Amino acid sequence: MTASSLFPIWSFMQERNPQQASVHDITTAPTQLLNLHELVAKARQNLNQNDWDYIVGGVESETTLRRNRMALDALAFRPRVLRDVSKVDACVSQFGRRLRLPVVLAPVGSLESFHAAGAESVVRAVDKFGAAHMLSSVCDPGLEQLAAAAPNALRIYQLYVRGDEAWVDDHVERAIAHRYAAFCLTVDTAHYSRRERDIAKRFVTAGRRRVQGRAFQAALDWHTVKRIKSRFQIPLAIKGIATAEDAAIALDHGVEWIYVSNHGGRQLDHGRGSMDVLPEVVDAVAGRAKIIIDGSICRGSDIVKAIAAGADLVGIGRMQCFALAAGGEAGVVRLLELLEDEVQRCLGLLGVNGFAELDRTYLHPAPPANPPHVLSAFPLLKIEDYRY
Repeated sequence: MTASSLFPIWSFMQERNPQQASVHDITTAPTQLLNLHELVAKARQNLNQNDWDYIVGGVESETTLRRNRMALDALAFRPRVLRDVSKVDACVSQFGRRLRLPVVLAPVGSLESFHAAGAESVVRAVDKFGAAHMLSSVCDPGLEQLAAAAPNALRIYQLYVRGDEAWVDDHVERAIAHRYAAFCLTVDTAHYSRRERDIAKRFVTAGRRRVQGRAFQAALDWHTVKRIKSRFQIPLAIKGIATAEDAAIALDHGVEWIYVSNHGGRQLDHGRGSMDVLPEVVDAVAGRAKIIIDGSICRGSDIVKAIAAGADLVGIGRMQCFALAAGGEAGVVRLLELLEDEVQRCLGLLGVNGFAELDRTYLHPAPPANPPHVLSAFPLLKIEDYRY
């Protein structure tokens, strides 16, 4: 761990009396936030209730959402000591690129609800920091505009199928033409879920208002995967894998990236937490494809747990929205800087110098210490203040 990598954090700490800071002191600029609690607090200050609920809510009883957090909290670390960890490096290599963190900012619809520039702010931030971004097809700006905004960023395009074969092929061709590193199909939205926070308020999100052709998503099957792989030379990811069986079928179709996800607990209620699913998918894949996972990843320790358990990249969804609401591009950069600091410290305290040294032996089952909810990773926040 180098002093220069921590400079954005420590230089500010030297200029400010720590006793003067609190999670309620959220007039601070995004570049000067000292922890992730402050970032979430600033996002809450900037958001109306509808947009806040869009971030923190789930489907029906929100059981799957809580299980995402519980699955992470039910893993403890097994640290090793007396090892030289003076040079901790959180970088990884994926898609032929070196990334400062094994993080992809996950596809989220309607990012423009949290900041006027929407996905453009996010892709500029990941380009500046050195992470990856996956653009949702129900997000503004779209495929071409985002490529123009950050032509050198590591960009992946994610599609909800809203048209016939020619419509799908057009999107794949455009993604290739605009140098997206991979193409992703989301497959866990055959039916739109009952998100009761929105229903209770009669609120319809921007993304849902512009949705047409949902019957095509409901009819989606493995034939589309087979056709894309036979026609196009671009790495293909399948997002929404929740069983070893479907991971195996994806491998049979030549899929290069298995994306373990339950849509942040926003689709099927009473599903398993993503980290509970990951081990069986890792075993089924057995190194024949790469694995992404998302689901309540909030802290650097969560990223470390996911990689130790066998994932190659970790998707960040809700925290991306908080960061965007807190300060646009600068907020997203600050999120990544704070996560990097947490990751580096976690790796060093585990007794490793990088992710390549991690495996499952650094993890151990343990009872969760806190009741799980969408903000339980942030104990300094008074939950009653956030209308959870």
